[in-house]
Amino acid sequence: MDDRHQAELDHALSPGYGMVGQRLLSETDTVRVWRIDLHPGERVPFHTHVLNYFWTALSAGRSRSAFADGKSVETSYEIGTTKHFTYGEGERMVHDLENIGDTVLSFTTVELKIGSANEPLPLPIKAEQ
Repeated sequence: MDDRHQAELDHALSPGYGMVGQRLLSETDTVRVWRIDLHPGERVPFHTHVLNYFWTALSAGRSRSAFADGKSVETSYEIGTTKHFTYGEGERMVHDLENIGDTVLSFTTVELKIGSANEPLPLPIKAEQ
């Protein structure tokens, strides 16, 4: 892992980094709704998931994610592909997301603030809604 990616990982592992998407579309007492649009070769930096959540692919494409434990996974998506994640108390997942395909890769991610075992991480900035 290069120094830039290591610095991102260190930041994501620090307490209080709740930015899991590029743009916060909506936040209520019960959910945070995020949008990600990655052009080919673009990536979302390392970030931390602690809330139960799901994402849905809005476009077809391919990605690669690196994880805090050093694992790397490549995934292919079709429009509508959806995956759900659940975390127990104190559990988290730290990863990045890189578009390795040749088309824009778009997702909506919904974090569930109610029913999750962990408190939401604070956001570094209040995103426009």
